[in-house]
Amino acid sequence: MSETLPHHLSDGLHAAGQAPATIPIHILREADLDAALEAAGPATAALAAAHEFKAAAGQVLVVPGEGGIGRVLCGLGSGSSPMALRALPGKLPAGDYRFEALAGLDPELATLAWSLGRYGFDRYRSDRKADRRPSLAAPEGVEVEAVRRIAHACALARDMVNTPANDMGPRQIETIAREIAEEHGATITVVAGEALLDEGYPAIHAVGRAAAPGREPRMIEISWNGAGADAPVLALVGKGVVFDTGGLDIKPSAGMRTMKKDMGGAAHALALARMVMGARLPVRLTVLLPVVENAISGDAMRPGDVLASRKGLSIEVGNTDAEGRLILADALARAGELAPDLTIDLATLTGAARVALGPEVIPFFTADDALAASLSVASGRTFDPLWRLPLWAGYGESLNSEVADLANDPAAWAQAGAITAALFLQRFAPQSGSWVHLDVFAWNARGRPGWPAGAEAQSIRALFRVLQDRYGGAA
Repeated sequence: MSETLPHHLSDGLHAAGQAPATIPIHILREADLDAALEAAGPATAALAAAHEFKAAAGQVLVVPGEGGIGRVLCGLGSGSSPMALRALPGKLPAGDYRFEALAGLDPELATLAWSLGRYGFDRYRSDRKADRRPSLAAPEGVEVEAVRRIAHACALARDMVNTPANDMGPRQIETIAREIAEEHGATITVVAGEALLDEGYPAIHAVGRAAAPGREPRMIEISWNGAGADAPVLALVGKGVVFDTGGLDIKPSAGMRTMKKDMGGAAHALALARMVMGARLPVRLTVLLPVVENAISGDAMRPGDVLASRKGLSIEVGNTDAEGRLILADALARAGELAPDLTIDLATLTGAARVALGPEVIPFFTADDALAASLSVASGRTFDPLWRLPLWAGYGESLNSEVADLANDPAAWAQAGAITAALFLQRFAPQSGSWVHLDVFAWNARGRPGWPAGAEAQSIRALFRVLQDRYGGAA
């Protein structure tokens, strides 16, 4: 990648046998602690008691040895999630480590958890120091490059979301998209500014036209073929609002504070695309990124305006702060022109999704029961939490407009804001194949070991597993 983003390629991950002498890490469940301490001897038991080590999830105990660290104990709690191991890199001193005992965990997921936990964002810190984080020798049999593909893609999404809007505007997202396309031999087209009207993206233009010169709205399309002309079409759509003021329906300052993350859908779509292309899944991939700034100026769209859309449906703007669904409408209509086998859209779309499921569980919406089942299974296998919410048709009438085909803000009686937003998008989604919408948060509102406050990659590990199962290809 270029200077657009900080680099995270030094991940401290080694293939088995390629690292120097390593310090063993023993993973323990709470139920196994007493037996482990008895076997370790009284000195280790006394150390555990002194540090109140109970093998709780993510709890770490460094046990001295001759000339330094002898070994490390890491708690798994009473559960079985390898993601508890994300806490390890932040709690260990610099050195080379290996998993000696994994308590039955999948070695590849344990290695990925380590890699995800090693992430940090210090681009703007004047006190940045040389990388002294610990390194890991992967267990035997783990495909290190496959783990790296996922970890690096997640780091890309997190970097993009963490970067403030003054350095992550429409032009910067375009630059990153171009770099990814070039890296994988894909083609890219960009329609920007007034050309959006000529090329049939009127809703994207309307939302982004108030932005300052140099931050004009644009539609980015990446095309990549991993298998030939007859391969199924996979469309990835990502909401790219680089900053959301709310428009003329302006947000309060507290609501605007984290709105640099409103391009999280575009960041997640690019990250997932990078996984797909890196693994060379046998699909024809198209990535569609409508990228705008929802700014305020004399040319900003107004409440009550009626917008055209690529699909031909007219949309009454009831609320300028419901802008993400407007730009996604044009992008989903474009996806439909490609007759996709599967369309996935990712968007930081509604606060209602957080009210329903909180910040860590991501709701998804689809009319395809088989796809929903595969997503639920993949969520459990990857420890990437997803939950299906219904496309409840009874709330569809809340989108009725007296002057247009539909409104972008639902009537208050429906209440279910995440569902009504999904129903709005369904009106524009491709008619061919399957479609799923994910309302991601892309953010850790609280910091904890392995999950620092700030950007988080959500849902894309589970989605990638679904794509691997659906289309095959490399691990």
